[in-house]
Amino acid sequence: MDASTSSAAARPAHAPADHPAVTRPKIGVLIANLGTPDNYDYWSMRRYLNEFLSDKRVIDYPSWKWQPILQAIVLTKRPFSSGANYKSIWNHDLGESPLMTITKAQTAKLRAACEARWGAGVQVEFCMRYGNPSTQSVVDRMVKAGCEKILFLPLYPQYAGATSATANDAFFRALMKQKRQPAARTAPEYFASPRYIDALAGSVERAFAALDDQPAKLVASYHGMPKRYLMEGDPYHCQCQKTSRLLRERLGWGPERIDTTFQSVFGPEEWLRPYTVEHVAELAKQGVKHIAVISPAFSADCIETLEEINGEIREAFEHAGGERFTYIPCLNDDDAHIAALMEEIAQGLAGWIA
Repeated sequence: MDASTSSAAARPAHAPADHPAVTRPKIGVLIANLGTPDNYDYWSMRRYLNEFLSDKRVIDYPSWKWQPILQAIVLTKRPFSSGANYKSIWNHDLGESPLMTITKAQTAKLRAACEARWGAGVQVEFCMRYGNPSTQSVVDRMVKAGCEKILFLPLYPQYAGATSATANDAFFRALMKQKRQPAARTAPEYFASPRYIDALAGSVERAFAALDDQPAKLVASYHGMPKRYLMEGDPYHCQCQKTSRLLRERLGWGPERIDTTFQSVFGPEEWLRPYTVEHVAELAKQGVKHIAVISPAFSADCIETLEEINGEIREAFEHAGGERFTYIPCLNDDDAHIAALMEEIAQGLAGWIA
């Protein structure tokens, strides 16, 4: 592909005068994250939570059983508490959630890196599985801009049905509505990628180097899921464990230095254990005074890291007797993270572009 290729639409040279304009062909890269409400008021939160909690990949109970509970109970109360949590971390200067701010920054860096490597013929965009910009709206825009091939990259290092698969579902549904359907690829999970592990290790090393007192434990806290999903074949739990092991080996630590836990428990079922909030409290009760917490499953800081980990989980540790709690931010738009994502993009585009 020529880096100077124009994206302007024009009538083909030998076409009749009434032929519609055709856009120059391009390759698209579409990154996807979980999503964010448009605001933290009641109705914005209700719309967002309704879309999220109605997803059968997230909560797979029969609709006749779950929807009455969701509509009459959960969506009556939860928008208030969730809205207050979002308000506490909101980027008030830009009028958006931190996840939106960070995803825009990631996209800008990836766009610049792709242009530097392949020229202007690669279009990089982002979408959200829930909320805006929707997957459908961005795919529509990319197709109209001339993207005849699209690589779809969910920003989830570890695969889970409730994250990677539902993002792919939304992408496939968007393709179903295209008159001229582009060729499409989905990028696989990258939980064991050496560049990703190096980026994680680098963030830990920088955080520890800035401390005068070294944490006795590093807690790797991953988003949880019902244990039943693991038993039904979801590989998420195993991939989380492998990420923690590879991170520990890259840091040169023994197995006692890092613990793998799971957060964000919801509903009556048993979820993957140990639960982060309980585990950090137990560490404090055992006399561990200083811990650090990292979130390897999140590509960007969000409500689960900024409010849950650095709020609720920190409080659980301190209330149980812990003295120092160090939160290590997500990789966000760190250059090492962008390099790791660029490697996934390059592999995904193999054969499509030189």
